[in-house]
Amino acid sequence: MKKIVSVLLVLTCITAVHAQMNMSCCLPSATEKYALNASDKDFVAAHLSPLPYTYAGAGSDITYKATDGTDAHAWMIKADKQTDYYMFVIHEWWGLNDYIKKEAEKFANDLGVNVIALDLYDKQVAANPQDAAKIMQTVKTARAMAIIKGAYEYAGANAKVFTIGWCFGGGWSLQTAIEGGKQAVGCIMYYGQPEEDAARLKTINCDVIGFFGNKDTHPSPAMVDKFEQTAKAAGVKLMVNRYDATHAFANPSNPNFDKDATADAYAKVKEFVMARMK
Repeated sequence: MKKIVSVLLVLTCITAVHAQMNMSCCLPSATEKYALNASDKDFVAAHLSPLPYTYAGAGSDITYKATDGTDAHAWMIKADKQTDYYMFVIHEWWGLNDYIKKEAEKFANDLGVNVIALDLYDKQVAANPQDAAKIMQTVKTARAMAIIKGAYEYAGANAKVFTIGWCFGGGWSLQTAIEGGKQAVGCIMYYGQPEEDAARLKTINCDVIGFFGNKDTHPSPAMVDKFEQTAKAAGVKLMVNRYDATHAFANPSNPNFDKDATADAYAKVKEFVMARMK
């Protein structure tokens, strides 16, 4: 009888462990949670179609190997002077469009860093919210991580990397910094999906500065509050800046962006970066 009870206890424990493991593996990542917003009509409506724009500045397309063995694509602008500092730019939900290339040029000129604008959409670019929603939902975490890790390899072992992104790219900016390990020297995120897993957030090697709108619902002020609590628990230095603005208030492709909030945020971005360039 004792043997039967013991066996039953063991089986119960094994079942509980497997159930816990299955729950963990089925829980969506922070970025996958954000992608679910593509099914939210209010979220889609918050993004106005970008006005036509053609970039004619510096930079060029590059192709490098993602860590899954396939080609990855990006837009690169090298600094005027040799430097090991890089800025990895992660696009909005529209994809790597000409507005992002324009931002990349601004970062290169203002900050004196090499800029690589990553393409997590594999050359897909949307011109309207409906197409953007469809593309964003197709992004697979494994593929995006392979593109990101490949970019670190392309930049080289001596590269010191800042990350920046808006909206879809804001959450991925945080994940890119986490993946960078000791090579990550600063993370900038505009209203992206916060990382809710304190254990994962704890592995980040750099400070984080975030910009959020008090009228935003993706993420909401309550989500930002929780992010601050998670960062504190993880021992991560997180500097949160809040504006009386809606979602996408500083998106490069937003025809109705908030000029004052955008200017204030960018001044803080420059201060944040320059303070960490030694």
